[in-house]
Amino acid sequence: METLRDRLLPALLAAGQTGWLCGGAEMAGEEVPGAPRLAAVLVALAVETVVLDRRRQAPVRTLAWTLGTLLLGQGAWPDGYFGIGALVSLYSVAVRRPVPVTLRAVAAVVGVEWLLSLAHVGLRPALASEWALGALVHVVCAGLGEGRRQWLRGRSAAARRLAGAEETRRRAADTERHRLARELHDVTAHHLTSVVITANAARRLGDSRPELTAEALSFAERTGTETLTALRRLVGLMRDVDGADAGPMTARIEELIAGFGRLGRPIEAELPADLAGPAAEAVHGIVREALTNTLRYAPGCAVRVSVRRGAGVLELTVDNAPPRGTATSGAGGLGSGRGLAGMRERAAVVGGEATAGPRPDGGWRVRATLPDVTGPWGPPDGTERADLLREQRLADPALVFAAAVLPLTFALAVAEDWTAADLRGALPGLLVLAVLQTVHALPLLWRRRAPWAALLGVLATSWLWPTAVAVAAVPEQVSRFFDVGALAELLAVYAIGVYGGGADRTWPAWGASAVSLSSVLVATAAAEGKLTTLGSARLTAVVVFVPLAVMTAGVFAALWGAGLAVRRRRLRILAVDDHELSASLWHAERAADAERWRLAAKLRDAVLEHTSTLVERARQARLEDVAVEARSALAAMRELLHGLSTSEQRGGGDRG
Repeated sequence: METLRDRLLPALLAAGQTGWLCGGAEMAGEEVPGAPRLAAVLVALAVETVVLDRRRQAPVRTLAWTLGTLLLGQGAWPDGYFGIGALVSLYSVAVRRPVPVTLRAVAAVVGVEWLLSLAHVGLRPALASEWALGALVHVVCAGLGEGRRQWLRGRSAAARRLAGAEETRRRAADTERHRLARELHDVTAHHLTSVVITANAARRLGDSRPELTAEALSFAERTGTETLTALRRLVGLMRDVDGADAGPMTARIEELIAGFGRLGRPIEAELPADLAGPAAEAVHGIVREALTNTLRYAPGCAVRVSVRRGAGVLELTVDNAPPRGTATSGAGGLGSGRGLAGMRERAAVVGGEATAGPRPDGGWRVRATLPDVTGPWGPPDGTERADLLREQRLADPALVFAAAVLPLTFALAVAEDWTAADLRGALPGLLVLAVLQTVHALPLLWRRRAPWAALLGVLATSWLWPTAVAVAAVPEQVSRFFDVGALAELLAVYAIGVYGGGADRTWPAWGASAVSLSSVLVATAAAEGKLTTLGSARLTAVVVFVPLAVMTAGVFAALWGAGLAVRRRRLRILAVDDHELSASLWHAERAADAERWRLAAKLRDAVLEHTSTLVERARQARLEDVAVEARSALAAMRELLHGLSTSEQRGGGDRG
């Protein structure tokens, strides 16, 4: 499809140019040059047609070739070679290259056009209009290309977001299996392994060191209880399918902290009231792992959890005081290190980082820095409006340039027939025309972000026209081109339709613009002394104003409607993107929820049952049964982890 589109436009241009060469020029009364010059035009046309096929892949190189064909073709036959390929390739440069490259391309094309105009027209008054028109056409072409580039960039970003969401959806179950397996291993592996090792040692050395039996039973009861509590909490979190919503998570984190506090000393916490989003989910997971490790290795020690906002980041700190005496959990050392790896993974998923290490006083500190997209530094409200207001560093200035230069271009085109005396007399008026039209067009720079302010600015500056005629005595041969400046009003009303809001909020714009512009035109005519047809200037003004206002109101209403149609189309596209993205994320969450429920059921039926029996046997002082149940629980846990690993590998193979 892209290949067909790439070739269709050059073919149409070549067909039109060939039709003109084969008879159109002669029918229009143009003088057909001799065979050598005609051959040069045909060569230029052939090269232009071929290189335009590569305008998407190599736009700058294509532009260079089309400028060469422009010089060749127009040098051979100025009135016979169109040279539209340079415009097409300039548009492609603006669409597919950054603004600095586009600006250099515009300068190159305008420079070549000006040189050709100078060669064909010479140093005559007509040269000024040729130069102005050439600059106007190419700047507007580049501006339209820049606008298209911004739209395509937005569509590409939306496609990438959707592709990422789809990949997340496809991998949701595997990702959740991996995460839950890591948490399950962190919660149970070390504890159950320690119970098995301690019980076996007590059984082997029971005859020589009978005190080990009591210590092993006490350790098994205490560790089994901790494991049971952690597993039940993990099962509860797995079954909490409402926990991944986008609402505030502060209450959930506080509940998590309070639950751990009930297992030992109360935990001091300092949290913002509006934590939400992926960063808050990461905070929840990191705090849970940090407090689990504290419960293992430093039970009863003072703990403080702090989450503070910085410039666009969340600063999480979990501090626990040094353990009193020897840690009673029997963990020894720093554990397997998987807890820290899990914290780092959670932080990395949202673009942050996490560290953990000893404090100078002998305690332990976990720190995490996470990007905050929900606080005062997060994205602004009004996503739809933000999508419509993408940066236009060239498109808007190009429209301002067009609205300012177009009236001057018309005036310079008419000036070709003026005498030298007329030109000298009109020169101050031409300067006033250029200044006033520039001032009149400048508010269009804000037509996207402040469309109403831009429209009011355009309407207000138009009243400088009758003032200039009355005060500065602008000659009639110049002042009549003030009317062409109404292009700024047209662009401003169109911008109201696209960026101003819905129809119920923007409908007064076209009516007010029609009344204002008609009043300005009538006032300008009155200042020129033209309203004397019916004897009374006031009566003539009314007679002229009414049909003029009706006519301009129809034009403005049509442009306003076109702007509304464009707005609705864009918002509809954005709504479809949002729906697809939300649906993909919803399916990802449901897949993760299903995996959590499945694992929670297996965990409850397998590991929890053996762990509960282990605690009960320890309380009954049945060391042999404690060792058996610990091994059974550990075997069940390992089988469950192996099943998760197998499922993940099978899922990855299916995707491949």
